[in-house]
Amino acid sequence: MGLIHMNSEKIGVALIGTGFGQKVHLPALRANPNIEVVAVYHRDRTTAETIARTHNIPNACTTVQEIIDRPEVQAVTIATPPFLHYDMAKAALNAGKHILLEKPTTLNATEAQDLYELATEKNLMAAMNFEFRYIPTWQRLSELLSDRYVGNVRYAKVDWLVSSRADANRPWNWYAQNDLGGGALGAIGSHTFDYITWLLGDIKRVSARLSTSILQRPDPFDNNQLKPVTADDTCNILLELNHQVPVQVCLSSVAMQGRGHFIEIYGDRGTLALGSNNQKDYVHGFKLLGSQNNQPLQELVIPSSLEFAKTYDDGRIAPIARVIDAWVHAIQTGEPMSPSLKDGVVSQQIMDACHRSNDTDRWVTL
Repeated sequence: MGLIHMNSEKIGVALIGTGFGQKVHLPALRANPNIEVVAVYHRDRTTAETIARTHNIPNACTTVQEIIDRPEVQAVTIATPPFLHYDMAKAALNAGKHILLEKPTTLNATEAQDLYELATEKNLMAAMNFEFRYIPTWQRLSELLSDRYVGNVRYAKVDWLVSSRADANRPWNWYAQNDLGGGALGAIGSHTFDYITWLLGDIKRVSARLSTSILQRPDPFDNNQLKPVTADDTCNILLELNHQVPVQVCLSSVAMQGRGHFIEIYGDRGTLALGSNNQKDYVHGFKLLGSQNNQPLQELVIPSSLEFAKTYDDGRIAPIARVIDAWVHAIQTGEPMSPSLKDGVVSQQIMDACHRSNDTDRWVTL
């Protein structure tokens, strides 16, 4: 398909994935004046038609092939479980459609690399939804690090401790299964590895211990029979950056009243700490604190130029709308964008290294 020129008609986008896709992708897509949502996919015809009617989407489709065969569909967003990403994204790229892909990228780095090479070969814009790059407090953190606010980084730490899976009665599904891409490493580790490389640079090697504390969950489709959980719910990871800076990462989706989501960066000139204890919305609530020359930490002002033009009750919509803005600009101009599938490959490579480290009980070099 190639580029869509600035003065052309709106970009026709199809929605694949109607859970997160319907709640978050759809309003974010409709926030962009250059997009028209022209089709929606759900494998059940009645459900597809109901969603299309509810949201005034002209076409309801029950197969991905039906979606990508439609000439008015020029791009697709894919917000399905990870085990479906590779086949769906590959089909869309082969049909000449630009893609916006949810994290984690795929089930392994080989699949992710294959998609990246395919998108490059076909000159298609393939975006990854690593939305933390577009949250104002995180953007200010990036600016301050670039301005050497902390000087030379000595140490960094990430805590992402939430209770989203803490209830042992939460149903067994794909999220509980490692071979389907479930687990905390894929759900939140994929984000973490992206923003660490974005903020601090390339990761040289990893040492990971992946744990599962809730070993069984009830399957609502099988009389609530308890089924084995094979995916991790807690991850303790040590990273070493290329310039030998250590980074400690603690992730858990089963931490009742957990601390929330925090990143702390310590340098020879100062400290930056960004965090939120909001357990209901992983975007709203971030505050950025800073200190130089060993003075007390103080909350830093976020420049108005970085603030969202519009916010939503669901905090995820505004940063994803910014990702979509960058995606549309890339489609229209052919200019590279971030976060792209290239970034998705890097995140997936680090995830794979964590699994290898856990399985072998050794450091793994990337």
